[in-house]
Amino acid sequence: MASAREMRLRIKSVKNISQVTRALQAVSASKVRKAIAALMGTRPYATKAWQVLTHISTQPGRDSLHPLLTARESVKNTLVMVISGDRGLAGAYNTNLIRYTFRHFANWPTPVSFIAVGRKGRDLLLRRRQRVIADFSNLPAAPAFSDVSAIGRLAVDEFLEGRADEVFLVYTDFVNMVKQDPVVKKLLPLEVDGGEGRVQTFEHRPQSSAAYIYEPDQSEILDQIIPRFTALQVYQSILESLASEHAARMVAMRNATENANELAGDLQLAYNKVRQQSITNDILDIAGGAEALAQQGIS
Repeated sequence: MASAREMRLRIKSVKNISQVTRALQAVSASKVRKAIAALMGTRPYATKAWQVLTHISTQPGRDSLHPLLTARESVKNTLVMVISGDRGLAGAYNTNLIRYTFRHFANWPTPVSFIAVGRKGRDLLLRRRQRVIADFSNLPAAPAFSDVSAIGRLAVDEFLEGRADEVFLVYTDFVNMVKQDPVVKKLLPLEVDGGEGRVQTFEHRPQSSAAYIYEPDQSEILDQIIPRFTALQVYQSILESLASEHAARMVAMRNATENANELAGDLQLAYNKVRQQSITNDILDIAGGAEALAQQGIS
């Protein structure tokens, strides 16, 4: 059994760790509120933009409307954009996302390359010897659209230049503080169907159909809005992932704090037993010494 001094040091260490995790929990609680506010502020616009894109994709002759809507006759290369976090201490958030990605693309019929958004996802992809063509790490804590527009532009360029015949987006959809679901969405070419690969929307309710009139010219407007709205879906996915990451980190730090407090209590109880045993042994030694002196006639 450890000595009383060793147990005191361990109790102090555990309490120090609980103070750190409690501070990280408070920081994450503040960040997740801001992330949710940013997410909710842009979600209606992103949902409406997605409605416009899906409406365009259902029009007759969609393949001739814009190159980003044109499905390739033969798919030879697949590009996957994975949005993860830059930091750890978020439980299994990053690991679950990468595991979900590999499970989804495990037996994909074409070669798969990746765009990593987030340092943790990049490291896990490289550790598994995947082909990562671009890395976007250390994004601002509250990214603006201009901060992430280059990511969407890269995906569009890869598709238009023929280096990727289809582009998928993998991110974590924020549902609530305790539930965040990984999502795979086909970004390019835009595809809407009712099967397993159905496109996910950013708002969890049925969307009504609508008619749109294009002014001044359909082709001119589509050249502007389709790349921009595609980049907007990437931006919204990053906001969803940020909110999910902060929520996962807050829950993980809360659990770590509770576990540290419980461990400190158990160690304190064990320390009290060791200390009591030590005091009892000292009393027995004193009593034994006094008895020995009394037997020798020494008062």
